[in-house]
Amino acid sequence: MLDAAEIELTENGVERFSLRAVAKRASVSHGAPAHHFGDVDGLLTALAAKGYARFIAAQDRRERLADDGPRAKLAASGLGYLDFATEHPALFRLMFASERTDKSNRGLAEAADAAFEKLAKHVEAIRRRDPHTDQIAMADVVACWAVAHGLADLLIAERLGRAEFLAGMSEVERDAFFAEIILRAIPRKPGSAP
Repeated sequence: MLDAAEIELTENGVERFSLRAVAKRASVSHGAPAHHFGDVDGLLTALAAKGYARFIAAQDRRERLADDGPRAKLAASGLGYLDFATEHPALFRLMFASERTDKSNRGLAEAADAAFEKLAKHVEAIRRRDPHTDQIAMADVVACWAVAHGLADLLIAERLGRAEFLAGMSEVERDAFFAEIILRAIPRKPGSAP
């Protein structure tokens, strides 16, 4: 049902998303989604939690291809962030911008926390300080998140069209360009230029 729900979300958006449509698409009884997820928001919450697992997997794929070193791994993780957003824009928006998901749901909260902790670990590896106890390191976490998320949102909203030079770049050049932007959020030394 979650696969059917994702297709329904992608094709019709959260506004027209319904349990009945998901049931039809999944070839199950019209009551099955409600039985398993309670209501529409319960199904959307479960779908968002599943989305976070795939989001982390996209980051992991990029990290495996990256050079060793904490900055390279952070940049790769950011590129995985962009990959996920551009490949699954409706799911990305559901996860990060929808009021339809239950943020207090344990499964969703744990999945979102895992994604945040992944970023925090990257910053900790660079700064050698725990962001949960060091305000400067936490500022770096938030800056990196804001940059990657902002880029992702601009890409899926097709707002980077004004940067016409991007269209002429190869995939490798685009990745290098976006990695450089992501790394600008975390200067080599706190308070210095990147």
